[in-house]
Amino acid sequence: MTAAFAPFPPWRWSVPARLNIGVACTDAHLGTPAEDRVAMIVEDDARGTSAITYGELAARTSRFAQLLRSLGVEAGERVLIRLPNSLDYPTAFLGAMKRGAVSVPTSTLLTAEEVEYLAHDSGARAIVIDKAAWQAMGPKLAGREALGFALLSGPGEVAHFPGVASIDLEPALAAIDRWDPPADTGPDDPAYLVYTSGTTGYPKGVLHGHRSLIGRTPAATYWFSFLEAGDHEAGTAAGPVDRIVHSGKFNWTYVLGSALMDPLYHGKTVIAHEGRNDAETWPRLIAKHGATIFIGVPTIYRQILQKTRFSKADVPTLRHCMSAGEHLSDEVFGLWKDRFGLDIFEAVGMSEFSYYLSQSKFRPIRPGSAGFPQPGHDIRLLDPETLAEAPPGEEGMICIPETDPGLFLRYWNLPEETAKLKHDGWFLTGDYARYDADGYLWFLGRKDDIIKSFGYRVSPYEVERVLKNHPAVADCACVGEAAGADKLLVVAYVIAQPGSAVAPDELLAYGREHLAAYKAPKAVYLAKDFPRTKNGKILRRDITPAIAASRSSG
Repeated sequence: MTAAFAPFPPWRWSVPARLNIGVACTDAHLGTPAEDRVAMIVEDDARGTSAITYGELAARTSRFAQLLRSLGVEAGERVLIRLPNSLDYPTAFLGAMKRGAVSVPTSTLLTAEEVEYLAHDSGARAIVIDKAAWQAMGPKLAGREALGFALLSGPGEVAHFPGVASIDLEPALAAIDRWDPPADTGPDDPAYLVYTSGTTGYPKGVLHGHRSLIGRTPAATYWFSFLEAGDHEAGTAAGPVDRIVHSGKFNWTYVLGSALMDPLYHGKTVIAHEGRNDAETWPRLIAKHGATIFIGVPTIYRQILQKTRFSKADVPTLRHCMSAGEHLSDEVFGLWKDRFGLDIFEAVGMSEFSYYLSQSKFRPIRPGSAGFPQPGHDIRLLDPETLAEAPPGEEGMICIPETDPGLFLRYWNLPEETAKLKHDGWFLTGDYARYDADGYLWFLGRKDDIIKSFGYRVSPYEVERVLKNHPAVADCACVGEAAGADKLLVVAYVIAQPGSAVAPDELLAYGREHLAAYKAPKAVYLAKDFPRTKNGKILRRDITPAIAASRSSG
């Protein structure tokens, strides 16, 4: 028997002729009740608690934009950001866009080699980085063709290296007491550039326009469930102003939207954390700040359930829970509801389009389903070869109209890749799904080999490229290995060069040295050969420990 749901209300996009994400998230709140409201709180294990109001954030981001202007950083030039969660993150990310420059967020987990590649590929004119990281990475990054300035955040000494000007960020901002108006950007002008796992073995740049902010507005109602003026919900201390605890790092595409741009655009308060990832951290922050919304990957929810005794009584203000990044298991969903009395609303997104499929309070959750396309997003399931729509109930590739304002502009310096996936009015996501009889969408995954491990997307080709640089490695295949319910580990299978006596532990250490922690293999197996097709292509789905002669101990 099928359920009868009232259709979602029609959605009309309203994209202004002039739009700047930095302005929309800061200056737009000046002269409103939000001006004196706390925009962001950062709880840092080492540095304590810091906070900034919308009025202060507007001024600080304008000072940052003026600093870039004084250094000669022009509109359209790239500003690479490698910072921990701190108030300097929104300062740099939004301030660069107020200048008309392109923000390039990166992870603090990346090695110097990985950051060097991103700086080179993006042609970054400036880098914003904490002083300790610059001390370690500066020798490798200094002297890059375009890189002229290092804006250094946080405490510590300013390190200087030939070929790049090192500037202490805080006194430089403090010295600015006047600034020019923000850049007059349009919705299709470049705003930020994120890098995602690519099939070539190198990260792939995804360029977004300022209109992406508008493209995510349906999520405010159909995933976040933000309270608006006049709304009243029992148990919330903050009234109509939501306070959001997010467990992620700002650099991640999912977090850039859900913990930075979207809440700030809507005038909410964000609580972020920097430091040790302890399961007790998140309920304590929710309780301390009277948070109404919690956002985390499924792993975080699982850890809270397994490693703490917190329940709804400990977090009385919490009313809405959200998850994305990897599949939420039925088990975690059920246990969380039993202990906290709250559903977890899941969403599916991608670097090119952020979150566009989600569960919401307007329809019952079906565990395992991605829910429904948010109103405004005209998602179709198509045959990627013919672009014919898939018959009801059958699998098709998720395709997005090129007219959707949330869709990215293009791949950075990859015109062929852009043309391959954006054509005939559609963007072909590579993700497959099907609808059931009630209109719920069931996400079937990608037809590529990308590994989703603990909320991170890891390209096996990137791991393989690095390991193949080891002189003892003849061939390598990286796969995801199940490790308990809903856990997937990145592991590598290696064929050694003839006559080599390399040990799996040596290769494990090599991976940890040259790759970010979330990309580095958690185990290395030595094998004599891989299962292959008749044409010699590796059959990754058939790679198991059974083919291995030995395994790393780590």
